[in-house]
Amino acid sequence: MTSQKSLTEEEIINQEFESLSVSKRLVRSMSQKLKRKNHKNESSEDDETTGVSLRCLTLYGRGGGCKVSADMDEESGDPGSRRRSSASEDGKGPTWGKDEATVDCFSNRMDKFFRRSNRRLLRCNEVEQSNSMNARLPDDILEMCLVRLPLASLVNARRVCKKWRNLTTTPRFMQIRREGLFQSSWLFLFGVIKNGYCSGEIHALDVSQNQWHKIDSQILKGRFFFSVASIHDDVYVVGGCSSLTNFGRVDRSSFKTHKGVLVFSPLTKSWRKVAAMKYARSSPVLGISEVNQDYFVSRNQQSRSDRRLSRSRVGGVSDVYEDPHRLSVRRQSRHSLDENEISSLHTIKPCKFTRQKHESSSSKGSKKFVMIAVGGLGSWDESLDSGEIYDPVSNKWTDIQKVPLDFGVACTGVVCNEVFYVYSESDKLAGYDIERGYWIKIQTISSPPRVHEYYPKLISCKGRLLMLSVSWCEGDGQIGRRNKAVRKLWELDLMQLKWTEESTHPDAPMDWNAAFIADDELIFGVEMFKIFGQVLDFVTMFDVSDAQTGWNHISRNHAANDLDASSCMTKSMTVLRL
Repeated sequence: MTSQKSLTEEEIINQEFESLSVSKRLVRSMSQKLKRKNHKNESSEDDETTGVSLRCLTLYGRGGGCKVSADMDEESGDPGSRRRSSASEDGKGPTWGKDEATVDCFSNRMDKFFRRSNRRLLRCNEVEQSNSMNARLPDDILEMCLVRLPLASLVNARRVCKKWRNLTTTPRFMQIRREGLFQSSWLFLFGVIKNGYCSGEIHALDVSQNQWHKIDSQILKGRFFFSVASIHDDVYVVGGCSSLTNFGRVDRSSFKTHKGVLVFSPLTKSWRKVAAMKYARSSPVLGISEVNQDYFVSRNQQSRSDRRLSRSRVGGVSDVYEDPHRLSVRRQSRHSLDENEISSLHTIKPCKFTRQKHESSSSKGSKKFVMIAVGGLGSWDESLDSGEIYDPVSNKWTDIQKVPLDFGVACTGVVCNEVFYVYSESDKLAGYDIERGYWIKIQTISSPPRVHEYYPKLISCKGRLLMLSVSWCEGDGQIGRRNKAVRKLWELDLMQLKWTEESTHPDAPMDWNAAFIADDELIFGVEMFKIFGQVLDFVTMFDVSDAQTGWNHISRNHAANDLDASSCMTKSMTVLRL
């Protein structure tokens, strides 16, 4: 009975299968249609009009058949099924047997799902490939690599991606680069004239690469006779003039003198304004000094005590009817300082007081920098004897004591051992004690001989006070040999107050407004002059630690090719470690 039931069940299944089977002619027509569709789909695999995704390697073969069933047939050892699977994999459509009929599995929704997932996968791969460097390299190691790049390479690295740009502009990154040994000297030349106008162009020389760069600055257009100084990574542009009638030209017939101060950051090529000076100045003498954090606190206390002392000396003055400008107080305090204190300070040697002040200041806390502006020309083109000091932290200017009487017009100045030394056109030297807040007249044994048409230049290098001046050389002591002007480097002995000659510059002093500045143990000089109708420029360098090597030329005729001859008169220079 069981065998008969099973036979009947098989017969029933066969009958049902025969009822569901498709005729061979219909199957052949379907296979031909599928071949045509697959042939069209070879050109575009992601066409959504077709119902088959050819990139689905997990479930479907290229012919649209179910690849899982084909693999299972191969494992079972059916040779016919192997031929069908191989034919479907070759993209020629399924191969049908003579007595069998199979139906391929298709699913439009599944194909669309796999196409979308593949697209997302491709996009993720592209993002990973583009950010492979950032994904594999931690931020701290990436920062250590970028901080060692030269400035030109660092600027190009900021253009790679937003992450690198943000990473290399943080204050922490700037501090690490400033404290490390990865910086090189950069000379910045300001105040050049081009095609008759103050173009505002800035020429920067990378000393390590011996390559000039040009920076356009719209904010400096039309401004001339300003002074520049550097603090950390910033350049301060102080004072200057601008013509009222001929904007952009160097015209002193009708001009305006500025008291504003601009700050240029070469690392970010950005400009900003800071607090303006109290007095308008053109071509002021600037000095940068390092002071203690409590410097301005002690200065304010000292100024308040001086005001109380001055008020007690004046006496009998009511607060209501008091002089609003305090002319009497200022007149009396100035005469007392100039006649009594300064005359008594002539016998004080600056070397002793500098050493004592340096020892006391070094034992205190952290340091900060201040900038001093002295002299220059005022709004009516008059010579100024006043001075101001600027604190970048509080962004304020404070008056300081005026230069000593009969000192003359200040032409150059520099900070050496925390004393601001200023040299006048009348060959007088004075020093401003930044910590104590008063001037000292310095009587040297002899002044270096110089040609008065050429202004001297004070330089501070490794605690040594140097000066470059032009003097006549009387034919080297040989009869019949013509005299010539030479530029010499002198050093002031702070113990004996005596000038001694250090070296002689090899070039003839053609530029009466040559710019010289020191960076660590190196002295850089820029000379610009016009000869035979052409403007030439020379950049020289002198190593103070190795004076026997002399002066070396590091650049010739690269910055002044397209500049006017008036640039020799209006130029100013500073140096930065970038």
